[in-house]
Amino acid sequence: MFKNLNHRVALISLIATLAILVALPQVGVKSDSEIFRIDSAIGGYSFVLPGGKTLDLRTFKEGLDLKGGIRVVLQADMSKIASAERNNALESAKEVISRRVNLLGVTEPYVATSKVGDNFRVIVEIPGVEDVTQAINLIGQTAQLKFRVLKPEIVWDATKSSTFALNPAAWQDTDLTGADMLGADVVLNQQTTSLKNQGSPEIRLRFSNEGRKKFEAIAKQNINKPVALFLDEGGAPISMPVVDPGLANGLDSDPVITGSFTLESAKNLSIQIRAGALPVPVSVLQQETIGATLGTDSVNKSFFAALVGISLVIVFLIFRYGKLGVLAGVSLIIYTAIVLAIFKLVPVVLTLPGIAGLVLSIGMATDANILIFERFKEELLWGKPRDLAIHLGFDRAWNSIKDSNVSSLITSFILFQFGTGPVRGFALTLAIGIVVSLFTSIVVVRTLIEVFNIGKAAEK
Repeated sequence: MFKNLNHRVALISLIATLAILVALPQVGVKSDSEIFRIDSAIGGYSFVLPGGKTLDLRTFKEGLDLKGGIRVVLQADMSKIASAERNNALESAKEVISRRVNLLGVTEPYVATSKVGDNFRVIVEIPGVEDVTQAINLIGQTAQLKFRVLKPEIVWDATKSSTFALNPAAWQDTDLTGADMLGADVVLNQQTTSLKNQGSPEIRLRFSNEGRKKFEAIAKQNINKPVALFLDEGGAPISMPVVDPGLANGLDSDPVITGSFTLESAKNLSIQIRAGALPVPVSVLQQETIGATLGTDSVNKSFFAALVGISLVIVFLIFRYGKLGVLAGVSLIIYTAIVLAIFKLVPVVLTLPGIAGLVLSIGMATDANILIFERFKEELLWGKPRDLAIHLGFDRAWNSIKDSNVSSLITSFILFQFGTGPVRGFALTLAIGIVVSLFTSIVVVRTLIEVFNIGKAAEK
């Protein structure tokens, strides 16, 4: 398909048209002519998807620095938590609140813990939230860990475990909950006879005396069947371990959850379990609406600077490469439309560092075009026929383009993995821009060159 020029033109036209329609803000179209009357709008669409969810493409999601949001300080009640477990309990509360904030449909929230004397607090900043009461009610709920087993009429099939995990109706509650637990720890397996599994991370469940009796009874009734751990109503289980036949004889120590854990994944799961095992009541200590940290004037100047930058890049390309530069400019416009459309569809929360990542990726997209054009000119100067020069120009520039973009993607991944807040926004927008630029620099530009039969312009 991609070797056929007509197919490529059709694909690029379709992608560019859809991207422009998605990225375009709502623009009114009105005509009072007696022959042709129109009172409508294009762009800024909103669709209702199956299941009642709404796909809102009217505006971009903006971060705290561009739009503002709410700031809530929560006071954690540690009166019933042992002193040695209070730091873990606070961290557990933070993890639960972070997860629930993301369920609101926002990203890049700021969630942090604070300890002042004997006061344990969680600070939450959420961008772009309109219903403050709903947000506070949701993040203020206390997680409750529940152990559930399959209903008697359900036949367990280990090969279809994901089907059971996504079917809440298949499970029933037991009398064992997070209230029967003392905590959960990550331990290393030192008792297995398998060298492959020796030293692998496991999660040890620490029950109270009453909780251990309950778990023992449940385990005996569900040998070779799963006991699922649920943290929230209506969600999927956070873990679904299958009961080992060895538990039929009773517990001689704390039970463990085994699996293909890394230290990091085992730690994260233990935190989630502790969030239910150590429920910490929280109350709203302070609530306030915070404005954008950047003024409207600063934001407008940033967008204006981005527009000027794109325009100057296109002017430079045209001045340096003539008709080839015009085609590169067209591909740059298509690139911008596709990236902005992806930002709306994901959706990506736009912050000022995120906009900086977008502008930087535009420069990198241009860099690929320059490498291709310079190689194209060299092949022509060496006497290659135009068609062969086009082919060699793209093929021989590809290695340099690939290496530079892959290294940039690796950097973006590291920033996203270990960064927080605006740094993650910068990394995400940069990575999206790099991937799209490979499509526009290689596929779009090459197709336009072939369509307009341009190549001799580089001979001068």
